[in-house]
Amino acid sequence: MRYKGLDLNLLHALDVLLELRNVSRAADRLGLSQSAVSAALARLRQYFGDELLVLDGRRMHATPFAEQMTEPLRVYLSATDSLLASTRPFDPAETPRTFRIIASDYVVAAVLVRVAERLAHEAPLLRFEFISPDEGSLERLKHGTVDLMISPRDYLLSTHPTEDLYEERIVVAGWDQNPIFARGMTEDDFFAAGHVAVAIGSHRETTFADKYMRSLERERRIEAVVSSFTLVPWMLRGTMRLALMHERLAEVLSHALPIAYTPVPFEFPSMWEVAQYHRTRSTDGGLRYLIDEVRRTALEE
Repeated sequence: MRYKGLDLNLLHALDVLLELRNVSRAADRLGLSQSAVSAALARLRQYFGDELLVLDGRRMHATPFAEQMTEPLRVYLSATDSLLASTRPFDPAETPRTFRIIASDYVVAAVLVRVAERLAHEAPLLRFEFISPDEGSLERLKHGTVDLMISPRDYLLSTHPTEDLYEERIVVAGWDQNPIFARGMTEDDFFAAGHVAVAIGSHRETTFADKYMRSLERERRIEAVVSSFTLVPWMLRGTMRLALMHERLAEVLSHALPIAYTPVPFEFPSMWEVAQYHRTRSTDGGLRYLIDEVRRTALEE
């Protein structure tokens, strides 16, 4: 479709190029050849009379004009997605769609893998793109460039809709040959042991469990810090270290790795995982279907 001489399909390509600042990666995201994306960029440059992206060494940088149009472009594309989603019935068995979901590796491993497995049969034309949370996650949600963000309540925006998905209990995990699990763990045992902690992203964001631990009077002895939840068991194997883990993740990984887990030996709050989406997606039938499937899968025994 053309509008005022511009092929509107090019705007989606431009949005991806402005996000990734790389023609090859943009081509992978768009499912196009690198030459096709280069041609699209050339047509966009000609239409707007601006270079848009300039190569400096091995990196591309947006021009001031491109930076200025980035947010209006994302708002436009988000509104368009919302319009199309709300005016077309969503049939999971027949509708092709890609869902872009920001979620930690814990949520992916413990819940979303099972969602994807089920929907491979029930909704074979759906595609999933899982994105690890980082410093840009809230901006992506704010601009509508992702469909869904799944996160604890404390890490979400106050200006967009949220829905509770499921409650998660925090447990203590360790090597399954650690005698502490056979005899029963006490609070003193917990604090006497070395621990593995998790810090997310380049800014080393504190996790829900670690944030709560910092509010206590007693401190753990942290012996290792990893960048993802699924790396934790590898740092426990063959050692006496302990770690706070999500119970669903500990249960899944205990089938594949030599780890055991037990309740925290003192009062510890549960965590709620929450779904958040852009306010323009409130009537999106496909998104409604996805959220319901995530909730249903998480609550299965």
